[in-house]
Amino acid sequence: MKALVTGGSGFIGGHLVRHLLQRNYDVSCLVRAASRTAALEKLPVTLVGGSYFDLDSLRRAVRGMDYVFHAGAVLSAPDWPGYFKTNVEGTANILEACARTVPELRRFILVSSISAVGPARDRRPLRESDPGRPVSLYGKSKAQAEQAAAGFLSRLPVVIVRPPNVLGAGQKELQTAMNLMRRRIVPIIGRRAKQTSICFVQDLVRALVLAAEDDRAIGKTYFVAAEEFYSWREIMAQLLRAMDMKFVLKIPHPLMLGVALVSEAVSGLTGKPPLVTRSDLRSARDNYWLCDAGLICDELGFKTEVNFARGIADIVRQFRAGAGGVA
Repeated sequence: MKALVTGGSGFIGGHLVRHLLQRNYDVSCLVRAASRTAALEKLPVTLVGGSYFDLDSLRRAVRGMDYVFHAGAVLSAPDWPGYFKTNVEGTANILEACARTVPELRRFILVSSISAVGPARDRRPLRESDPGRPVSLYGKSKAQAEQAAAGFLSRLPVVIVRPPNVLGAGQKELQTAMNLMRRRIVPIIGRRAKQTSICFVQDLVRALVLAAEDDRAIGKTYFVAAEEFYSWREIMAQLLRAMDMKFVLKIPHPLMLGVALVSEAVSGLTGKPPLVTRSDLRSARDNYWLCDAGLICDELGFKTEVNFARGIADIVRQFRAGAGGVA
């Protein structure tokens, strides 16, 4: 089977590329001028140059494909146009390219996010049927990307997959946290309550391929997450255990806001995304990012496989080995 992956130089996309190769897919990756391709160049994949805003290049990229996994997205931008252009317009353009060029496409998988729906109300885990109330510009852009995908259902077999917070080797926020922990500094994020659903990236990529290969998924939207909920403090504590760090300096929330303010100021001067933002910290503290992933389990037989402690230990092992992620 031939599959095109967008965002293959990123965290989720890079793990997805490797999973598809393990399943003997013939994998191509759409790479933009700004893509970091060093990791992909070491793999038996075809790199296809293109742009989300050049329809001809998109048509060349999708031609002959059986599956298209759209994992490419802007995660951090200074304003709404920065999110809208790539996450909404770019998604609509690649959908249009598929509809025009490969109407026989077996599946178009849109990797969305719990952010498209917004946080849980009254701490009740979100379900796919709940109305969307995104609270961030990123979330609003992903919600509009989902709407764009839904608009192509009469022309393409579309599936939307919404992960919550995804954990795995190469995830930027975990990398930042572990770099601080090596210096015996631990950021205090969120509250003691169980505020987030999680999904290890190994489970997510299995779910993406399952949704691609099972015809029952066509036209559906699925949350993909572990059954248990966690607090960010639990996640940090597990990282500390895996790193065997016992004596550390904990940075409380008010001080973290100061760090974020400095990070944002540096970002404004350099043009690089901030390591952490005040809105991220407030969102983690004030919101409950909980979802019920029962639908994909009931309809497609999906089950998560990665144990929490073993998953964290694997992230730490790869971090110590200098893997630093997949792209």
